[in-house]
Amino acid sequence: MSGADATTDWTADEMMTVAAARQLRDGTACFVGIGLPSTAANLARATHAPHLALVYESGCLGAKPDRLPLSIGDGILADTADAVVSVPEVFNYWLQPGRIDVGFLGAAQLDRYGNLNTTVVGDYDAPRVRLPGAGGAPEIAASCREVVVVVRQNLRTFVERVDFVTSVGYGAGPGDRERLGLRGGGPRLVITDLGVLEPDPVSRELTLTRLHPGVTRERARAATGWDLAVAEPLTTGDPPTPHELAVLRALATTTREGR
Repeated sequence: MSGADATTDWTADEMMTVAAARQLRDGTACFVGIGLPSTAANLARATHAPHLALVYESGCLGAKPDRLPLSIGDGILADTADAVVSVPEVFNYWLQPGRIDVGFLGAAQLDRYGNLNTTVVGDYDAPRVRLPGAGGAPEIAASCREVVVVVRQNLRTFVERVDFVTSVGYGAGPGDRERLGLRGGGPRLVITDLGVLEPDPVSRELTLTRLHPGVTRERARAATGWDLAVAEPLTTGDPPTPHELAVLRALATTTREGR
């Protein structure tokens, strides 16, 4: 986790997680990936969105864990869920028909059009790194009404062209989602440890629209593998509140202690 800046009492990862959690609305259904997306979704449910319905790929609907799950197969998800259904039912009945409001995803690589790679780094047949793989991410990206990506911003992750398109964002630009027959709305936000990016309504290229406190546009552009577009005016978001930090840290502490 990124360390706290000397002038703040929070870390960059905590700022990113809080910013992501704030995007989730109470009473909506969120399809959650493990890792940073799961942390943000559980923080939202524990603060401003108590009626947020968390849906996990393992078939757990309305899960209410009191600690962060270690995987989609963590027993606490089934123990606290409103219902547990089969994996085919999650995808065929809930996800693909568009019944999920928001998909929360992470990635190892992301490009200017919000395409995500969680498959390989390098050539597919002889990769430098073989990643965990697709899981349910392609269907989440294709079918949720909107997608929020939570990822750290650096030159290794923010690349000109992903090595493999695991999950389609906006493809090569305007019209590609429609051409491919994807029903979902695509990435609405990319939230990083530096700021927030949103797709341009015409070009669909990701544009930096908001910085986190203490971050400069120059730093964000230097951490991006393409010529990052910057909105004018470029705003700065609010820092985490003491309550948000306390709840987030309590979730992390409970997880480490294994309770």
